[in-house]
Amino acid sequence: MRPSGRQPAQMRAVTLERNIAKKAEGSCLVAFGDTRVLCTASVETSVPSWLRGKGQGWVTAEYGMLPRATGSRTRREASAGKQTGRTQEIQRLIGRSLRAVVDLEALGEVQVTLDCDVLEADGGTRTAAITGAYVALADAIRWMEERKLTRGVALKDNVAAISCGIYRGTPVLDLDYLEDVEAETDANFVMTGAGKFVEIQGTAEGAPFDRAELDALMGLAEQGIGELALMQKAALGG
Repeated sequence: MRPSGRQPAQMRAVTLERNIAKKAEGSCLVAFGDTRVLCTASVETSVPSWLRGKGQGWVTAEYGMLPRATGSRTRREASAGKQTGRTQEIQRLIGRSLRAVVDLEALGEVQVTLDCDVLEADGGTRTAAITGAYVALADAIRWMEERKLTRGVALKDNVAAISCGIYRGTPVLDLDYLEDVEAETDANFVMTGAGKFVEIQGTAEGAPFDRAELDALMGLAEQGIGELALMQKAALGG
C-alpha cells in the first residue's frame, strides 16, 4: 500500500491554473498533490550575446524553492551567494525540455525565460515545474503571436514530465516525498505530446533495477504523461 493510498498507476490530483501572475506574458500555478510550483514566462526583446544576429530566439529557465517549501526552513540561495548544484541541474533540465518543443527560428530574436518557484515541495518538483512551465510558455507564445512577434508556428508540440519509481518492490507512478525517500529506484521522464522522449533520469537508490523494471517504469511514464498532455491541452482551451 502506498502512503497516500493510491494505486501503483495512479497520479496525485493535478491542477494547472493559468494567468496567476497578471504582469507576466504567461503564467501557471501547477499542483501535483501537495507540490505546488508557480511558473511565469517573461518575453525579452534580446537574446544572449552568442545568439545575436543568428536569426533565432532562446528559451531558458530559472528554478528555486521558497524557504518554507519544505518541512523546515531552507536558507535562500541568494543569501548563501551561490546556487546549489541541484538547482543548476534542475533549471537546465527545464530549459532543455522546453526547447525540445520550440522552433527557435520561428520564435524570432527574443528570449523567453521561465521562472519556476516552488511554493510547497512534496516530491516531484522538477516534473511539476516542467509541466507547468509548458503552459506558461504556450501562453507567452500566444501573446507574441497576437502582436505578430513570431516568424511562424513557434510551438511544435507540448511537453510534460513525471516521476516513477520502485517502491517496496512495486513500480509506481508519480512519487510523493514519503515514497521518494524510501524508493529503491527513482526515475524522471520528460516526453512530448507525440510520445517521444526528451530526457530520462534514473537512479538505483537501493538495489539495482533490471530491464523488466525499467520497461515497467517507462510504461507508467507514458501513461502518466499522456494524461498530463490532455490536461495541458484542456487548460489551454484546446
